Amino acid sequence: MKITVIGAGAIGGNLARKLSLAGHDVQVADARGAEAVAAEVLEAGARAVALDESAEGRDVIILSIPFGVQGQLADLFASVSAETVVIDTSNYYPHLGGRIEEVDSGMVESMYVSELLRRPVVKAWNAALAETQRTRGVPAGTPGRIAIPVAGDSAEAKKVAMSLVDDTGFDPYDAGPLADSWRQQPMGPAYCTELTLDELPAALAAAERAKDTAVRDSMPERFAALPANPGLDDVVEMNRAAHR
Repeated sequence: MKITVIGAGAIGGNLARKLSLAGHDVQVADARGAEAVAAEVLEAGARAVALDESAEGRDVIILSIPFGVQGQLADLFASVSAETVVIDTSNYYPHLGGRIEEVDSGMVESMYVSELLRRPVVKAWNAALAETQRTRGVPAGTPGRIAIPVAGDSAEAKKVAMSLVDDTGFDPYDAGPLADSWRQQPMGPAYCTELTLDELPAALAAAERAKDTAVRDSMPERFAALPANPGLDDVVEMNRAAHR
């Protein structure tokens, strides 16, 4: 497939590498310019392109940019085909990016993104840590393979996104419509807890919006309580412990 990844940070860079290795035609765009895309992001065959040239003629566009700034791309998306699948990987952390009244008042995060872009989106890859995505993807059928929830309103768009999740080394799980994607946002039981396909459905069902929001807002204190230089397993255990 012809895929554009917008954003070359930890998540976007990892997706560009993995999807290139899976045989897709991948290009990467960064708001700072093509020259800002690190060499290691391109080492598997992805190409760096200018942002204003990145969206034309693509099958899939993956947004791996900070939550809430997607509206800056509305003009870019105005000319993108309605057939192009748009995937949002972002998460809302007010202590990092500032508060957004609409979301704090109850609007589901990716529905807010969809409104900013004025087009449908699919939610995927947001519920796994960058290091999990980088190091713990394994071939399909491997025992204990980590699952990643995928939410959206178009069955065809979700099918595409789920296929790409599989290509990056994780079991995709259909998490329902976009309105239910709050269940995979910070800091619910399904968020960055490295669950299998058998475990993930119950975790999504157990999400409680008010409680999960409170856990999310306590993250600075939770991280401060971790050992110095915490590893991936430390962070995953911290996330799991919040829901025991």
